This record gives sequence, C-alpha cells and structure tokens, in this order.
Amino acid sequence: MAEIVALSKILDIRENEKQVAQKAYNQSLDSFEKVATELYQILRKKERAEDSYDQFFHSLTPIDRIKEQANYIEQLNRQINNLQSRVQKARTDMESKQHLLSDAHVEVKKFEKLIEVRKETKATIQKKMEDAFMDEISITQFLSQKNR
Repeated sequence: MAEIVALSKILDIRENEKQVAQKAYNQSLDSFEKVATELYQILRKKERAEDSYDQFFHSLTPIDRIKEQANYIEQLNRQINNLQSRVQKARTDMESKQHLLSDAHVEVKKFEKLIEVRKETKATIQKKMEDAFMDEISITQFLSQKNR
C-alpha cells in the first residue's frame, strides 16, 4: 500500500510538471500567433503598396511619389525579413515546448498505468488470500461437521 501512495505522490509531481509545460506551451503558442499575425499584416500592407506602385506606372504620377512608394516597399521588406526570423524563432520555441509537453504527458500516463497495474496486482493477491481463507474456513467447518 505504501508503494502505491509513493507512486501517487510522484504522479502528483508529474501532473504539476505537465501543467507547467502546458502553460509554457500555451504562452509560446500565443507568442507565435502574435508574431505570425504581425507578419501577415505587414505582408498585406506590402501587397497593397505594390499594387499602388504598379498603378503609379499606369498613370501620370510624379517621380517623387513613385520613389516614396519604392522606399516604403523597401522598408516593408526589411520589416518582413525581421519578422520572418522572429516567426521562425517563435515556431522553434513553440515546437520545443510542445515536445516538453508531450514528454510530460507520457510520464503522467506511465505513472497512471504503473499505479493501475500495482492496484490490480494488489487486488488479485487480496482475492487469492480471501479465497484461501474461505477455503480454510470451509474445510474447518466440513471437518467439524464430520467429527460430530
């Protein structure tokens, strides 16, 4: 019985570790989503800016305005490059946290299964002892009735 109690305590610790890993994963997922959304927004701005830039060539637009738009697109490209590296870093972090969460989940399941097996073993042993005790009582009663 003490062995099952000790395993239950270890299971509690593993479940706490799993909860911590779950929180860390959720935070990394939120961070990834935030940076990825930011990248998406910048890409949409760039797409609109390029459409506008193309329209400038088809209309009578001052050269200064075209240069301004080209510089703006270059600025967006720099932001995109920066955000792409941030997205990759956030993705790597998220995947790392997901791996830790998976490991923690496996550990919890391992201890749950171990406790289940130990309880089943204990129940089987208890049942055998009860059966043996009942057999002994039956034999004793039979012999006492026979001796009368």
